[in-house]
Amino acid sequence: MKVKVQKIDGKASGDIELSDAVFGVEPRADILHRVVTWQLENRRGTARPTRERSDVNVTGKKSVRQKGTGGARHGDRGAPIFVGGGKAHGARKRDFNQSLNKKVRALGLKMALSSKARDGLIVVDSLTIKDAKTKALKGHFDKNGWSGKVLFVDGDSVDEGFGKAARNLPGVNVLPAIGANVYDILKHDTLVLTKDAVEKLEARFALPGGAK
Repeated sequence: MKVKVQKIDGKASGDIELSDAVFGVEPRADILHRVVTWQLENRRGTARPTRERSDVNVTGKKSVRQKGTGGARHGDRGAPIFVGGGKAHGARKRDFNQSLNKKVRALGLKMALSSKARDGLIVVDSLTIKDAKTKALKGHFDKNGWSGKVLFVDGDSVDEGFGKAARNLPGVNVLPAIGANVYDILKHDTLVLTKDAVEKLEARFALPGGAK
């Protein structure tokens, strides 16, 4: 699959051949749904567990005798009404992590990239800009017609100047190639890859086991 390469300012910069094994896979809604669900479930945090009555380290001896003190009749000091006692109905640790086969995760990322290759994929030579200012970058975006949510994926690391200029633009996110994932790709309207990102992603799938 051959696509045109452009610069950030919109000028043409040649062509690039995309691998059909990565950018030409037929998307399947069930695979994409499984991978997105796996991602979101593994992002969920869990409440810090609290100690209940059976977990506190106090004596189980009855605190005062049953009668004759003029006070209430109490058992051990682990009761929730005492300072240092266990919490009644406290938060418990829950594990939301799910497992998903590496081949399914790799296939899901290929399908997400392929869905954008059909509509919403742009390849640029690099993210390096002379004037690393938010206003100047916004002008380039308007010139190219990049509106809505835009995801930029660079090579090993994101260009520092571009990252600083883009972080104040709403709906714009920047990731290194290793951070490319199904959820972020699908939730953005436009996917912009650098030539380095294309190379890294194709090399990533060439490894045994594919994407992780």
